[in-house]
Amino acid sequence: MIDIRRVRADLDGVKSAMARRHDPQLLAELVELAAADEEQRTVTTARDELRARVNAMSKEVGEAYRSGDRDKGDRLKEESRALGDEEKAVAAKADELAGRVRELLLRIPNIPSDDAPDGESEADNVVVRVEQYDESAYGVHQRMPHWDVGQEIGILDLERGAKVSGSMFAFLRGAGATLDRALCQYAIDRNADAFEEIRPPTLVRTDALVASGQLPKFADDAYYVERDDLWAIPTSEVPLTSMYRDEVLDETELPKRLMAFSPCLRREAGSAGRDTRGLLRVHEFDKVEILALCTPGQAQDMHKELVARAEAAIRDLGLAYRIVDICTGDLGQSHARSFDLEVYAPGVDQWLEVSSISWFSDYQARRANIRYRPAGATGGTEPVHTLNGSALAVPRVWAALVEHYRQPDGTVRVPGVLLPYFRGRTSLT
Repeated sequence: MIDIRRVRADLDGVKSAMARRHDPQLLAELVELAAADEEQRTVTTARDELRARVNAMSKEVGEAYRSGDRDKGDRLKEESRALGDEEKAVAAKADELAGRVRELLLRIPNIPSDDAPDGESEADNVVVRVEQYDESAYGVHQRMPHWDVGQEIGILDLERGAKVSGSMFAFLRGAGATLDRALCQYAIDRNADAFEEIRPPTLVRTDALVASGQLPKFADDAYYVERDDLWAIPTSEVPLTSMYRDEVLDETELPKRLMAFSPCLRREAGSAGRDTRGLLRVHEFDKVEILALCTPGQAQDMHKELVARAEAAIRDLGLAYRIVDICTGDLGQSHARSFDLEVYAPGVDQWLEVSSISWFSDYQARRANIRYRPAGATGGTEPVHTLNGSALAVPRVWAALVEHYRQPDGTVRVPGVLLPYFRGRTSLT
């Protein structure tokens, strides 16, 4: 969440920065937040003063009774009881206002980085550069959509996936399943030099989704297990972010680099009819996430590192790709700055987002209460900064590879960097 102290000190400055998201409702919510916070602090002060008076009067009651002045004691006791009732009412109002302030803080998105390009929507995102793309280099055999290629050679079974689990679920079969597993292991191996491998839980408590920013905004897109009050993770960013929730780290421990393989489950409630063919948008998929906790001074270099790692993995797979700088109007709820990595899939003739590499400033850390103690500091702590991105998310990379590496004879060649994971096979047939 954003820093309430910044709202108190410079509401106009926060409104000006948030205006770059091009959502007028946000500005109204900021005004409401400032008013609710001011009222809450006023009411809290009144509550504390009433509590002090109740405590003082309780002592006077005791002293009156001990001195034998029962009439005075009875009178003061009645006054104290009335004052106590007033204190309870004011305390309830303070709690109500505190809840409203927190509700607004959880709803209001992060303040965009000054470096994020201005823009109102996806159409204003900036393509930084395009690599390994030559439109004229793709043959007719590469222009078949992956769902047709997969069905033709028996590595993708959408019909049975729908029969067993419903629409937007799939069976990956034979070499198609091997390709899924190979991509995940490939991503883990590439980042094992600097990132601690984690196998996180797939089910988490509500606090974990609140901490990473999925709740309350994206509740409709999440799978909830009501009996156990647990949520299926939409990404391993969620449990990784909460690993250090409510902890204070030493600056010497930072940056912390973590990576995790996990299944990811998303209801995709708002995507009906939008890019849902084949594996373009599915409810369950495998992904390797890379995540970092760092100081504010380390954040910029860490963001560059995460982008470079995700880019290198796609580049070495031989796919055409582009880097997109996300504009302020298209930034996610928790994001201060994001770069999308998109691959070109010739069979569907689309650029497919395969990784969003994002810097969240201290937004997630405030929600999760993750802090660090600066080196040499004698007392105070500060929120860490968090960053994350997909080292490799399977479905769309799988789709692009199957289309890109399809041969004139209908087989699909295995790219060189994945050969070690294919037990001697060189093609999908």
